[in-house]
Amino acid sequence: MATDFLDRCDAIEECYEFMLGYAGKGIPGEPGSEIRRHLERAGAALDGMAEACLAALGQGESLESSRKFVSVLDRDASNSLAAIEMVLGQPAISSQLIDNLNASIHLRALLTDLFLISDVINTGTPLPEKP
Repeated sequence: MATDFLDRCDAIEECYEFMLGYAGKGIPGEPGSEIRRHLERAGAALDGMAEACLAALGQGESLESSRKFVSVLDRDASNSLAAIEMVLGQPAISSQLIDNLNASIHLRALLTDLFLISDVINTGTPLPEKP
């Protein structure tokens, strides 16, 4: 079950890493470029991310203590997906446009969410509950 979630995380992280390189190239814009394929793959990974996360967390204490944070992940995934879809809607994707997407607080929050949840899944350590 965790495999689907972790595969989605990999797609998003690979896209982000590709975007970092693309942003520095000074490309004025390419209509059918590799950046578009990376963004499409990341967008597909974001669709249903919260459900995949819940499935990866499984049952029991880890799921219950993590449920509120999964709603944060869901919001951040939705916000990131909206930004990615806006970029994909452009006829050409420039390095400057990708640089601005990289800087988006939505995308950065999402990546941090994914790192945190991946650690929880990989270590089996539940998130602490509020006192």
